[in-house]
Amino acid sequence: MKTALLLSAVDPTIGGVLVFGDRGTGKSTAVRALAQLLPKMKVVPGSPYNIDPATVDDPDVKSRQVPVPVVDLPLGATEDRVVGALDIEKALSDGERVFQPGLLAQANRGFLYIDEINLLEDHLVDLLLDVAASGENVVEREGLSVRHPARFVLIGSGNPEEGELRPQLLDRFGLSVDVATPEEVPLRIEVVKRRDAYDRDPADFVTKWKRRDSTVRRSIVKARERLDDVSVPDEVLTQAAQLCMTLGTDGLRGELTLMRAARAQAALKGMDSVTTEALTMVAPMVLSHRLRRNPLDDSRASTRVERAVEEMLP
Repeated sequence: MKTALLLSAVDPTIGGVLVFGDRGTGKSTAVRALAQLLPKMKVVPGSPYNIDPATVDDPDVKSRQVPVPVVDLPLGATEDRVVGALDIEKALSDGERVFQPGLLAQANRGFLYIDEINLLEDHLVDLLLDVAASGENVVEREGLSVRHPARFVLIGSGNPEEGELRPQLLDRFGLSVDVATPEEVPLRIEVVKRRDAYDRDPADFVTKWKRRDSTVRRSIVKARERLDDVSVPDEVLTQAAQLCMTLGTDGLRGELTLMRAARAQAALKGMDSVTTEALTMVAPMVLSHRLRRNPLDDSRASTRVERAVEEMLP
């Protein structure tokens, strides 16, 4: 799970992360903690859409650094809260039609997190699919006509026992991981100790882990700087294509995401070229949610991917 989040932080074009697993395994905690690890980004001061100054055609434009947004989308959120709507207060007091940006505007160039995503209402799922495909949020209502950028990394978490995710939305996620309750006693004890230490003195806990956080943050920055220079040999692309064909994944999104994830993994490890090892490492999280169900094989999807990798790329 942590590796998938870091890969998406290095290369947002991978397509986001879906985390399914047992309750109480730290899914939400890990996602929300990501905000503290991300390097700050430059924005145009006062922009409600986190506009990048580098994209503004004005040599005098100012900029300031702000934390990368990690925005929560609650299950009970209304459509107006998500996409934005008419500012009622200004409309009543000043008689002006002013657009009040929603959660999609806040999440632009950042992360949009949906807990219990498999319980999200269908009309919001449709809305997210449209925005994810276009990278823009278009609002046409109440005399308003607004179009603004809405490019974000979508992160979803949930418990599969409470319902499945719609196939159209599932396919939009670049990476998918399963989180299980730890079965090693020492690990469970360590988790309980750390959680208790945080509850007793949050400030002291943050201070204790500040140096480790800084190390992770620097690794993300270095990987981003290195990413464009990491080459992907044809041999590795061939292996990716053969793996997708063997597993019967639909379309070419699997190969594309495999390439991007393996390149981000290589960048994180300080490598100049994507290797078979990098491809092997990311394959289960890239392909497990893209497999068709096999009535003759009741093993987990990630196990099927690992088995295919072992046979093809020993």
